[in-house]
Amino acid sequence: MTTLYGLKNCDTCKKASKWLDRFGVAYTFVDYCDNKPSPETLVEWAGKAGGFAALINKSSTTWRQLPDNRKAAASDAEWKLLLREYPQLIRRPLVVTGDGAMTQGFSDNGFKQRFGVA
Repeated sequence: MTTLYGLKNCDTCKKASKWLDRFGVAYTFVDYCDNKPSPETLVEWAGKAGGFAALINKSSTTWRQLPDNRKAAASDAEWKLLLREYPQLIRRPLVVTGDGAMTQGFSDNGFKQRFGVA
């Protein structure tokens, strides 16, 4: 089963959902704000993404409005706290498939490759 994590009002998440629907990919949508990822899940995602900094959407308004000391998280504990407080900072959509593989972001070609659609 595929899980699409994001925000229900995010245009990119809506595009990803429509793409999955169009190509018949079964998935579950999970809104970050309604169902905040557990600290363990955040650590797992960070490991797959290449670190906590790679999970962050640094072009977001939320990130730009954070004080510099919050942006400079020095430990996993600080990153987990920041992402639990501001889950909208996580790059979206974040897609996890049944095999445990994880990707972030959406593009038509990227999803075609990811889901083996010609």
